[in-house]
Formats: sequence, structure tokens, C-alpha cells
Amino acid sequence: GLNASNAIFSVTAGRFMLMKNFSAAQTAEALNYDFITKEFSVNVPSGVLNLTFSPASDPGNSYAFVNGIEVVSHPDIYSAEGPSLLAGQNAPFSIDNTTALENVYRLNVGGNDISPSNDTGLFRSWNADSRYILGAGSGVTNVADPNVTINYPPGTPSYVAPLDVYRTFRTMGPNANVNLQYNLTWLFSVDTGFYYLVRLHFCEGFENISLINQRVF
Repeated sequence: GLNASNAIFSVTAGRFMLMKNFSAAQTAEALNYDFITKEFSVNVPSGVLNLTFSPASDPGNSYAFVNGIEVVSHPDIYSAEGPSLLAGQNAPFSIDNTTALENVYRLNVGGNDISPSNDTGLFRSWNADSRYILGAGSGVTNVADPNVTINYPPGTPSYVAPLDVYRTFRTMGPNANVNLQYNLTWLFSVDTGFYYLVRLHFCEGFENISLINQRVF
């Protein structure tokens, strides 16, 4: 008996504002989604995670709701040793326990969707990247050679990404002259006013690529 458009609310986790004046109805309509999952990474030093849903004060008939909540403990896979440089700037930026992160896109390049049950222990969803390719230059999708065994380097745990992420990839093709005629570009819609961490995963899957600088970008 409630109007879905009146569900405007904010969500906080401790001192972090995870969502502010969020409308599930407007977001689902704008993105043409049947359902929405919001994923955040928050450091919890006290052993207790407090999630607070607060209806917006305006309009007065706003209400908050949620269909499901998952709390997954995961190792620190986002922070880097020492500050990193922001793209296009010389200003350092550190990702530490005082930073909360929201997952925006997690893509399996050149492959299909990967369900949480097929992830390596962290129950993440990986989406196919084809819908985010900009323009007609989509390159060539490839699968690792059957004789190539994909291994995680020493010190790299398997939960960084499942093997299916590294088995598929997208290249610009073997012709260097053709490569010079176009760019391989992904386009992502994001909210302004935030910093974005971009993690790129690489694994060589071709048996005949064995020397440094055989494949560069």
C-alpha cells in the first residue's frame, strides 16, 4: 500500500554515509534494472557493525526499506602500501581503514557473467564487459590457449579474482596497422564528486607470447 517513489532514504554504517537520499524506484527506472544490489567495503574496528536506515525528511511521507542484507568478512584487498598518485595529478592519495569503498563495476573482460557461487570465496558478481564497450571498435575476444596453465603468483591469493576472469580477455587483434586506427574504450557512468579506484587484472593466456614487449599498450 506504499508508493515506491516515496521510498527516499539514507544509509549509514558507523561514521560512513553509504547512501544519501537514495531512491530505489528512480534508480531502477533510470538504469532499467529489475533489482539493485549496493555493495560497500567498510572497516569495522570494534567488532560490531551498525547499519542505520533513515527516511528523508522531505517529503514528509518518505520511508526506508530493504529486501536483504549480506555481511561478508573479507581480507584487505584494496589498500596499497603507501600513497598512490591520482590519475592526471601529482597529488598522493591513500586508501586505508578510514576510507569506505562502494563497488560500482566489476567486469569479466572478454567473457560471460560470473555468479557469486563461482567466485573465489568472496561471493562477488562479475559482469560481462560487452555492454560497456564504446563505439564499434570492440576488439577481439579470446580464450586462453588450452595448453596454458593459469597460476597465481607467489604471495597472490586466489580470492583476488577467479580463474575464469583470467581465462578470457579482449585484444585489439594481431595486426599492428589496424591497431593504430582505433582505440579500445570502455565507458562507465559514475557519480561526480568522488574518487574512483580502478583495479586492472592481467594474465597472459597465449602460449606464443613469451618475451617482454611482445604485447604492450
